[in-house]
Amino acid sequence: MLPLRDLNPTRRVPIVTYALIGINVIVFLWELSFPEAQLQQIFIDLSVVPANLARSGFTPENLLDIIRSMFFHGGWAHLLGNMLYLWLFGDNIEDRLGILMYLVVYFVSGFAAALAQYLIDPTSQIPLMGASGAIAGVLGGYLVMFPGVKVQGIIPLGWFSQLVEWPAVIVLGLWFVMQLFNGVASLGPETGADGGVAFFAHIGGFVVGAILTWIVTRFIPQPPAEQRNQSLYERARR
Repeated sequence: MLPLRDLNPTRRVPIVTYALIGINVIVFLWELSFPEAQLQQIFIDLSVVPANLARSGFTPENLLDIIRSMFFHGGWAHLLGNMLYLWLFGDNIEDRLGILMYLVVYFVSGFAAALAQYLIDPTSQIPLMGASGAIAGVLGGYLVMFPGVKVQGIIPLGWFSQLVEWPAVIVLGLWFVMQLFNGVASLGPETGADGGVAFFAHIGGFVVGAILTWIVTRFIPQPPAEQRNQSLYERARR
């Protein structure tokens, strides 16, 4: 299922989510200004590389590499897919947790994602790139806070497609199961753990994001159901 929108109103403009999307787009456009060979070297120099991390440890430079890695993308599909999920699900997490805790969940999940992929294959020479791990943390938080919210999306059926509406627990639950399945499959002797999509980064980010969000919501009061229903009604009228 390709999600298109969630039926989940917000109380304020998600400025941080928009800013994160904007920064990712700007960085990607900057990437396009380099020839491919030079760009690959930039990724090696400025992104986190598991083998380098294993060799030198968590130095300030390597920690900075992890942050930079969250804003690099390997192509248009990589960028647009990540930004779609951030745009759909990030606004509600920002709205409920507030700017500070939202950023904590986002970046801590990104760090956890890099660590998870590093632990799977600390000898890999392939740079870890993309906001996927941090955004996976946002998805985990969304599953904790809004499991019953309806998500509308498209299921491709050959030449045709069907618009469906499923609860978030199914949409995001299936997403996580697919990451888990593909991650385990990537450990096979033929594929190895050091190429393609960093599935274990997604898994690590998702789990940590869900745990962090659960902890934070124990201390941040959530709006009553009546207020949420009224917001949904007002949004439907617009």
